[in-house]
Amino acid sequence: MPFSNSSDLNPHFILASIPGLEAAQAWMAVPLCSAYLLAVTGNGAVLLVVRAEPSLHAPMYFFLCMLAAIDLALATATVPRILSFYWFDSREISFGACLLQMFLIHTLSAIESTVLLAMAVDRYVAICHPLRHAAILTNAATAKIGLLAMARGVLFFLPLPLLLLPLPFCGSRALSHSFCLHQDVMNLACANTTPSMVYGLTAILLVMGLDAILICLSYILILKAVLRLAAWRERLKVFSTCIAHICVVLAFYVPLIGLSVVHRFGKDLAPLVHIIMGNIYILVPAVLNPIIYGVRTKQIQRRILSFI
Repeated sequence: MPFSNSSDLNPHFILASIPGLEAAQAWMAVPLCSAYLLAVTGNGAVLLVVRAEPSLHAPMYFFLCMLAAIDLALATATVPRILSFYWFDSREISFGACLLQMFLIHTLSAIESTVLLAMAVDRYVAICHPLRHAAILTNAATAKIGLLAMARGVLFFLPLPLLLLPLPFCGSRALSHSFCLHQDVMNLACANTTPSMVYGLTAILLVMGLDAILICLSYILILKAVLRLAAWRERLKVFSTCIAHICVVLAFYVPLIGLSVVHRFGKDLAPLVHIIMGNIYILVPAVLNPIIYGVRTKQIQRRILSFI
């Protein structure tokens, strides 16, 4: 949607609608709302179960609680705003609200990436150094890792909105998603965005990129340790303790990589692709993570069934 050529001191952005389906957006929001409610229910159940079950008061499950809290925060920072747009046609979002939403999305994603790395290290220590696991990953160490993950996410991604804050926006302000992302907002600025682009790419590579490399390295070491075991049954039993974490890592990184590829190289793709990839990135981890760990963890299954 075109705007005046003069820079606005308080610009508003236009959230992307589903192309060709604007009249049916209220109905299209139903599966989105259902997925959000499923994410809230599933992650809330994980938090309640771990809190109520003393046998789950261990580092791996504390990390799982961190993931659940992050997924709840990320979904809540985006989905209610999308639903208000779909149901009440509230298409405009203020510059300040857009920057805040963008900061929350990128920071929470960075924190989740760090927690996934910590969980990979937990699996590595538990399998490769089982006698030292309790001494290395204590509850106090787990809490410190959580605080470090939060500080890392905030410090790396706080500059993103600050770099966009002084830029003028004097042309089209139509976003390609139903929420605000750094790359999307930056592309609408009518000024030199090289510092913002370089910093954004650097931050992603130093956080998500580095975490992905270290997670892969952890599993290479785990696989080497597992293959040294004599019996195949024992190998499968040990490696099966990593299956849930591997699935959660894939549920986080595959949508992240897909969204990054769409932003960097998909300018000629249909707008619907951008919207779908954005919604997948926000909701897939939040919906799948509690299901994955609920299926793989018998204690969580039993406790949830007792609530029912």
